[in-house]
Parts: sequence; C-alpha cells; structure tokens
Amino acid sequence: MSVRPAWEVREDGEPTSWCTVRLAFPDEAFVEVLAVVSARSVSVEDVRARPALSLDDLTVLAEWIEEPLVEWCGGGRESPSVKGPDGSAAGIAAGGSGARRARPVRPRGIEGRRLVAEEYRAAQARGVDPVLAVMRTTGHSRRRSLSMIAQARDAGFLTPRHVRR
Repeated sequence: MSVRPAWEVREDGEPTSWCTVRLAFPDEAFVEVLAVVSARSVSVEDVRARPALSLDDLTVLAEWIEEPLVEWCGGGRESPSVKGPDGSAAGIAAGGSGARRARPVRPRGIEGRRLVAEEYRAAQARGVDPVLAVMRTTGHSRRRSLSMIAQARDAGFLTPRHVRR
C-alpha cells in the first residue's frame, strides 16, 4: 500500500488534504483511491479498481485505508510504503489475518462453470436478475459474467437460449 498526498487546502484554519492511496496485489489486481482527510472525517471521492470491487470489499477498503490516511495525510507527511493491516510490507495481498482479495477466488474450468450455472438457476428461482447474481458472486463485470454464463450453457449446465430447428 502506498499513500501520497495530492494537495491540501485550509478552510477556517483547518487543513483538508486529498491523498492518493494505491493497493497492489500479486495477481496484478489493484485499487486506487482518492480520499479526503479533514479534522472531522475521512471520505472517499474516487475509487478505481481492476477487477471491480463488491460492496463488501468497499466496506473493508475503508477500514484498510483509514488509519494510514489519517497518519500520513493528516500529519502532512509522505510515505513511500505503508504496512498493510496484517503488518506485512506487501500490504493486504500478503494473505495474513484480515487480508482479502479484490475478487473472491472461484474455481476455473468445468467446476467454475457448474458454480456459475447453479447461481444462475438459484437467482431465477428467487425471481431476481440472474446476470446480476452471477456478477455479485464472481466479482466480474456484466460482460465477463455474460461470457461465463454462455460458457456454462455451452458446457451443458444451462438450457440453450434458443430452440434449434
């Protein structure tokens, strides 16, 4: 994790700092956050992540970055490298206690297609959008989720979309 102050302004004698936080993972996933630190709060203005983050991951993200932001941007110092919540220099991707990935680990191949098909059918049974259900469980974008659903259809786990004549 790296924290760098972007800029600072003073309003009514109180400093407000904008800081850039970058979390890098060993599997080339990353999260970049533009956060605002003031005397009263820490808030997130912008988040860019590859792959996309789920809502649960966004909640945990706030916990990961709050202390380093207050320490480095609140104090006006710059940190080239900040330790993650598990105390490792590699940050949250090191796999220690409290470490999470940006996307849940899902099996690949036939087993992954079977799980996608099960989630798709379960969502249909609940009466919710099956594509959104697959997006939530896999953490992938709509386009990638549709591709995974098509692969599950091709593997025979789901019925064909159109009747062949």
